[in-house]
Amino acid sequence: MGVGKVFFTTIGRGHGSPCQPATREDWESLRKEPWLAQMCERIARGDEQLKHRLPVWTPHCAEFKDNHRAIADALKPLNRLMLDFDEKGHTDEILKSLNIDHSPLTVLLVEESVRKGTHVLVELPEGMSAEQAQEMMATITGFTPDKAVKDVSRCIYMVPDDHTRYVSEKLFTFEGGIRKDEVVASGEGEVLKEEGHQTSNLDNCAERTTSSVNLPTSSVFKGIPYSDIIAEWWRRNGGEPSEGERNVKLHKLAVNLRAICDNRKDLLLAIMPRCGLSETELKSIIDSACKENPKGVSKMMTSIIDDLSLTIDHDGDEEIDDDSNNGQLSMFNVQWNKLPVGLRESLIGVPKNMQMPVLCSVMPIAATYADQVNVRYCDGMEQRLGLMSIILGDQASGKSVCKNVVDIWKRQLDEDDAIARKREEEWKERKKSRKANEKAPEDPKVLIRVLPVTVSCSTLLKRFKNSCDHTLYSFGEELDTLRKTNGAGSWSSKYDIYRLSFDRGEWGQDYNSDQAESGVVKVAYNWTMLGTYGAMRKCFKSDNIENGLSSRILVAEMPDSSFAKMPKYGKRTLEDEAKIQEAVNVLRRSNGMIDTPRLRKAIEQWVEEKRVEAAKDIDRVKDTYRKRAAVIGFRCGVIFHLLTGKAKETQQCIDFALMMAEYCLNVQIKTFGESLSNQYENNKTTKQRNSRNKSVFEQLPPTFSTEDVRALKDSDCNIPAIRMIISRWVHDSWIKKIDNNLWQKCNR
Repeated sequence: MGVGKVFFTTIGRGHGSPCQPATREDWESLRKEPWLAQMCERIARGDEQLKHRLPVWTPHCAEFKDNHRAIADALKPLNRLMLDFDEKGHTDEILKSLNIDHSPLTVLLVEESVRKGTHVLVELPEGMSAEQAQEMMATITGFTPDKAVKDVSRCIYMVPDDHTRYVSEKLFTFEGGIRKDEVVASGEGEVLKEEGHQTSNLDNCAERTTSSVNLPTSSVFKGIPYSDIIAEWWRRNGGEPSEGERNVKLHKLAVNLRAICDNRKDLLLAIMPRCGLSETELKSIIDSACKENPKGVSKMMTSIIDDLSLTIDHDGDEEIDDDSNNGQLSMFNVQWNKLPVGLRESLIGVPKNMQMPVLCSVMPIAATYADQVNVRYCDGMEQRLGLMSIILGDQASGKSVCKNVVDIWKRQLDEDDAIARKREEEWKERKKSRKANEKAPEDPKVLIRVLPVTVSCSTLLKRFKNSCDHTLYSFGEELDTLRKTNGAGSWSSKYDIYRLSFDRGEWGQDYNSDQAESGVVKVAYNWTMLGTYGAMRKCFKSDNIENGLSSRILVAEMPDSSFAKMPKYGKRTLEDEAKIQEAVNVLRRSNGMIDTPRLRKAIEQWVEEKRVEAAKDIDRVKDTYRKRAAVIGFRCGVIFHLLTGKAKETQQCIDFALMMAEYCLNVQIKTFGESLSNQYENNKTTKQRNSRNKSVFEQLPPTFSTEDVRALKDSDCNIPAIRMIISRWVHDSWIKKIDNNLWQKCNR
């Protein structure tokens, strides 16, 4: 019986890293490393490249012949099965349902994966198959694990200590024992080699001097991860190399990287992409690059570092508390280099804490170009991509950074409109200069898509009638301009127009006069507006928030600029701007029904999770805003998907959509929540709602009455509302009625 030595790997970096045995102490120490937690946090925010640099371990086998991870070379397979639960955020529920002390399966480990799924490692009883164990686990937990049965060579990514929910002593005990040269090796730079390739042994690793402790510190340059530098290098140099150009492109990359790696070959070997080359081939390229006479950091590499430095935090200046009044929530840090063409270039040179507002300002104009696309939402209904955004910020908060990007995006519309407006002006001149008995020239009915936000309702109706099923667009530099505009173009007159545009509803007007435009049209109108908090309060007063417009707007906040240092912006190159135009062309070409089943499923799950949260908190505001925040996130995800050009939605696309939905919900509640709550209570002054982390349901005793619920809501919730939410709890099988005005929680 072997005790203490286990089948986990130590943390070497890349191929050829030292292969040392992993004891229980090694395993526990590794999972407490700060850099591992930081890597997993970045992966959770969307940096997928890092996932393949995590350390790994093999849960199904303790020994492989010649340290070669392959089915044929498995010498000590273990009668264990790692079960994957892909549904996110249910690890604690699964652990509770397992009832480990009385479980029919011996549970060895329960942990939350990097992407918030769940791993459960079990010891299989004699005679039980993996498939039977999967079925049993689905029955016990109520969640279905991945149906694929993994072989003994499977490896699992290591996670930080705080992801671990349960560890059994039996995890570190198994038949057989383990020798120093039998541990499967891996590293932060690579996943284990695939079948048919042999990992390096200890003797071949002697030349590697980079330790497992100091490389994480060295894997950044001036706070910028080398992976980000390399990604941007490929972007500016025609993309990753094809097979026929690998050596040349990798050599050029190595020459440019060595200047910021102090000519350290070991560091270059750890951070350089392989692009399908063997370790020997890559070493040869690095050796050749390091032999050239050093010329310092190249202009392109200097430019890359300067631009990327704008996207990182410096001295904590941009660290923001989620519950503070600062605009840019720290949980929404955009992984700009994971964005598709167009969106990625939109964030070039934009400081990190301004990236979400910039993205939100771009979404409506991007959706405007994709106006010939139909999508099917989670409810089965077809939708078009209607989006409206308001970027909030105090005076001199840097909102112009959004305008600069939107101006690039709408160039093609402006160019098309310039031709159309010229035709219209010529028609007006002919009409004006005609003789009294001369017939008026025929109206050219031109398509003009970019309109000033102050456009009158009559002119707007005319533009809709001539739109040829295209979406119109407006950009407003100051929201207050609408409020101050009098007459037919006033903000108040356009409430219905904006609200209906979200789902292409019908709107029109009927005048008994040839001088006024009449008719009924489908409203397709996207817009982006910048504004201050004061202007927002004046436009969205308590008596008009409930009409539905507030929930249809993607609101974003600029970072608080009070007493802050002057922000520094990078510069987009002509190539960057050309990439944005390339994205515009992709969206303009997109048409017809675009099917996004993975995206639908993810959004449906998200909106259901928010329903449960709102139900437990009896939070009508969250329940109201979650629904359209999901639609907005979904439509943003569709734009992302179109720009990737892929047949199926990528994981990055899904993560992006969920991030946008979550951000939209957070800022909507922050901006409009109090007013909507007050309106629900007939404009009576109400106390602050419970925070999202406090659940009314969880605070209730096992048996409770309506008075107990009302007491937790500080008497600010009327009896009909309480009865409504209690009926929902009954419907969801959370509670059962045991007496008149008395309910009991069910075991879940």
